[in-house]
Amino acid sequence: MLGLKPKLQIETERLLLRLPAHSDYRVWSELRRASSGFLTPWEPTWSQDHLTRRAFTNRVSWAARCYKSDTAVPLFIFRHADDVLVGAITLDNIRRGPAQAGTLGYWVGAPHIRQGYMREAIIAVVRHAFAEMDLSRIEAACLPENSASRAVLERTGFKYEGVAQSYLQINGRWRNHVLYASLRHDRRGRSDAGL
Repeated sequence: MLGLKPKLQIETERLLLRLPAHSDYRVWSELRRASSGFLTPWEPTWSQDHLTRRAFTNRVSWAARCYKSDTAVPLFIFRHADDVLVGAITLDNIRRGPAQAGTLGYWVGAPHIRQGYMREAIIAVVRHAFAEMDLSRIEAACLPENSASRAVLERTGFKYEGVAQSYLQINGRWRNHVLYASLRHDRRGRSDAGL
């Protein structure tokens, strides 16, 4: 059919990144529930219905609409070897025209931390954004004390750009965030931001 975007799948050596599907509800809710203590210090407060099937159905519909309208690319991250969900990564707030930019957000389930999955996923999404979507700038932000997130951004070529005051409400409080960016044609050299 004309006008339909092709189904998006990004593959890496160990991972398959794809849009969420209704059939992913059980594995998603189980991973989020099992990882709640690990994730909630870094995320906006979860709504009371966060883990319900209805909320997930809305999430899947939102993902499809955003991808179709070119405003976001929300992807689930599955391990090739056993088709296990390890987390998610979203290129959101896509701005076309003179900006050609987007904002990266991600999470990984507690059982899958420190295995290099997010590094692999970030590299793949940034490569896709630059080569296939013609974006010029990918931005990311995290809490200053989130040393794991800062390290993965720096290891994937993002450069420290500064601090945004009261950037997002995290766990019920307005919090400052450190800002990073990756540029398609980056001539800035290595970042000297310390962890």
